[in-house]
Amino acid sequence: MNGSLLQWVARIAWLVPLLFFGLSVHQGKVAYDLHATKVTGTPASAEVLEMKKGNRQDVTYDYVSLRVDLPDGGTLTREKLSLPHGLVPPLLDRETLQVTVKEGASIPVVITEKIGPTPAVDTQMRIAGINGLMSLGAALLFGFGIWFWNRSLRRNGDPADRGVSESDPDHPARQMVRS
Repeated sequence: MNGSLLQWVARIAWLVPLLFFGLSVHQGKVAYDLHATKVTGTPASAEVLEMKKGNRQDVTYDYVSLRVDLPDGGTLTREKLSLPHGLVPPLLDRETLQVTVKEGASIPVVITEKIGPTPAVDTQMRIAGINGLMSLGAALLFGFGIWFWNRSLRRNGDPADRGVSESDPDHPARQMVRS
């Protein structure tokens, strides 16, 4: 492989830790937005319009559609509000859910209905936080590996260009096997 092409690929590889870092920042913002709506929003009751539970845990798109009657007399409808797969079964038979609403927020409705001792939004915040931490760990791990790779290329050059200048006739791979 051409040394300049390998160095170009090694530099482009920096996009991988940047992608993971961006994902980590996004998940941190989601956790913060969920918390902000939960803490500063207005408690309300929401009518469940539709709830979908997927059959596969590995590929899911579970959601709930809600109509919230606001305290000021208005109505807010949220279509296909995504939910983690584990939260849907306990909520399936409910016709109304307790929610917190903060109009104008990036996440205007959070489900505060308790599943056991924990509100659903707390589970969503934990999931987003854990996803953020895992993405940050991946960014650091890949970043360290790519930094080491680029440093090695800068100091020593392409390993394919170093070493043997001519083939070794006594190398075991060149020996004929006789039966």
